[in-house]
Amino acid sequence: MLLGKAGFVSAILLLLKLPVQALVIPDRTLGNENSVVVPDQNIRGIDSDRIDGGAVRGCNLFHSFQEFNVDEGRGVYFSNPDNIVNILSRVTGDNISQILGTLGVLGNANLFLINPNGIVFWPNARLDVGGSFFATTADGILFENGFEFAASNPQAPPLLTINMPLELNIRENPGTMVNQTVLTTLDDGSSLRDDAGFLFPQGLNVRNVLA
Repeated sequence: MLLGKAGFVSAILLLLKLPVQALVIPDRTLGNENSVVVPDQNIRGIDSDRIDGGAVRGCNLFHSFQEFNVDEGRGVYFSNPDNIVNILSRVTGDNISQILGTLGVLGNANLFLINPNGIVFWPNARLDVGGSFFATTADGILFENGFEFAASNPQAPPLLTINMPLELNIRENPGTMVNQTVLTTLDDGSSLRDDAGFLFPQGLNVRNVLA
């Protein structure tokens, strides 16, 4: 039996609808600059994990995770140090990222989420970002100087860069990105992007975005 696009997406969602237990687990690829999860914070009235640490290079802040999920009714917020314009986070493990709650930034930086295995935004997912949000199932993000912040080769010494993100490195069979909510930003002036390079104005329904 052949499934249409809607049926294919529904089948994926049935398989993925599992309890989110391993929420946010940093990996060890950034050495002494690894990400740090501070649990059980009350952020804007939401029980949340706050993500500190990471590697600062110029206006870029790099994070790297083994697992990255947001449970329903909870939040995950990235700290936004002074002078940081871009927060770039990659997932180096083997699992998709499931966003069931609120994903946010404690400031106005742009947030990049990279997971080649796939990203799913469930019906109660929300964004709380002051800048732009960019989600991708590409393998990594390329910079102006040729550096790639990649998920597939995280063991290489991270020659992180102060340059600005330029383009994506999409592998042959990227994971699926599915949005099952009317994904909106909570702050005025923000924007949403998927890895096909589309810019979504605030409040636009981007349901079933497939990467």
